[in-house]
Amino acid sequence: MSGKTAVEWLASVAPDPGPCLREWERNPLGFTLLPAGKAWDVLIVPHALGRPTLDVLTRVLDRPGPVLADFGEACTGFFVPPGTAARWVGTGVRAAGPGTWIVVPHPGRPPSGAVRWLVPPDGSGTLTDPALLELAMHEAAAGRAAGEGGP
Repeated sequence: MSGKTAVEWLASVAPDPGPCLREWERNPLGFTLLPAGKAWDVLIVPHALGRPTLDVLTRVLDRPGPVLADFGEACTGFFVPPGTAARWVGTGVRAAGPGTWIVVPHPGRPPSGAVRWLVPPDGSGTLTDPALLELAMHEAAAGRAAGEGGP
């Protein structure tokens, strides 16, 4: 792990990281808006495919990159390298890159709102490889089509 904490790593993408970090620490809801496209992009997958995709990734990786989910279980967001959003071609997957902002919960607090970490960042900058994510999505979709994937 690098010298940065998960909170510092996330806040480093803010236009002004210091005030962002201070406000985030004081915010009782524990959320902040952070710009995608600088240190990471986010691929947002319908949760019915996102959760099984995460299950596949955790079988083949010691630790995937950070993954967000909303409490309504509608979407799962995979943190991938910057530039992925501009190149991603996939039906039903939204890509958040430069010019988009992501609601990000504080990784050191218990879940308390509409978005939570399924895999919190650890500060090291680990991201999910988009090619591996795509393969995991195909395997998860095949498993769902075969009746293995739950709801």
